[in-house]
Amino acid sequence: MSIPTESIGSIPRPPQLLDALREFRAGRLSQNRLDECCDAALRDTIQRFEATGSPVISDGEQAKPSFATYPLHGLGNIAQDGIVINFADGHTRQLPRLTAGPFRYGVRAGSYVQAARRYAKRPVKQAVISASALSLVYPAQGIAGYARETFLDDLVAEAVADIRSCLDQGAHHVQIDFTEGRLSVKLDPSKQLLQHFIDLNNRVLEHFSPQERLHLGVHTCPGGDHDSTHSAEVDYAELLPSLFQLKAGNFYMQLASEKDPDRVLSIVKAHLQPGQRIYVGVIDVLNPAVETPEMVRDRVLRAAQYIPWDQLGSTDDCGFSPFEDDASTGRDTAFAKIRARVVGTELAARVLNC
Repeated sequence: MSIPTESIGSIPRPPQLLDALREFRAGRLSQNRLDECCDAALRDTIQRFEATGSPVISDGEQAKPSFATYPLHGLGNIAQDGIVINFADGHTRQLPRLTAGPFRYGVRAGSYVQAARRYAKRPVKQAVISASALSLVYPAQGIAGYARETFLDDLVAEAVADIRSCLDQGAHHVQIDFTEGRLSVKLDPSKQLLQHFIDLNNRVLEHFSPQERLHLGVHTCPGGDHDSTHSAEVDYAELLPSLFQLKAGNFYMQLASEKDPDRVLSIVKAHLQPGQRIYVGVIDVLNPAVETPEMVRDRVLRAAQYIPWDQLGSTDDCGFSPFEDDASTGRDTAFAKIRARVVGTELAARVLNC
């Protein structure tokens, strides 16, 4: 396939794992038994991923409590009363809050790559949370004896080590989840917060060589969760010029659920830089209807009118279940959508003769 295609990351967890997680949280299941259930879900996820024909797969984030907070698992200096994020349907998510320094990761994403590669026969990509998202765990009132500047230095070092752990374990691509990009414009229309986020993430990316950055990517979407979003009303035009300042080789963009994709693609065309590949979203993960391969083909072909095919790829708009309690999309539906993306992208490549 000359037009690459990749998933964003998360796959709905099987009912057996969801049951095990509830039992574990209630204190009725041991850690060893939960680990066995996670491993069984991982093995099944990889087998089903490969059955879709996907040239690159992921672990489906089966063992992560959420895409955003996995590095904080097991830490003793974290409280659960941090910033609240509001979604359009009225539900909320609350970030943790750092209570004391120093800031360190409790889990590195390279461990997920290592686990996945035990079963995978195809290249494995790994999603990691952005430094900018984790910067929100530092409280506005500060922490006595632990200045924000020191925290940010520690955060950058930990984020670099997290990405490096994935590359060291043989990850094909490492995708930085930057779902707070559009949200930052909603919170601060002056875009000072957005620029702070861009600068912070670039501090991380600058630790990698130009060759290594070809394996690094950034994902942007309006925050899909329980079939709702937190910032879809923010115009992509407010984000994209800044987004392409990020020193990464790949960009994974939600697009299938946009009301005016041609307008968004024209903005991409105006700001796309040499050496950047755009994986356009061709699967609407918030819509339970499964796309046909022909729908995917046509979405890829539309994108090819704006993006040179050697800088073009396809993806899903977002992960299917970024939080462990999100069962809004069925597992069978997710894999059917992925299969449609793979086949539809192949059809588009044939039309383009590329």
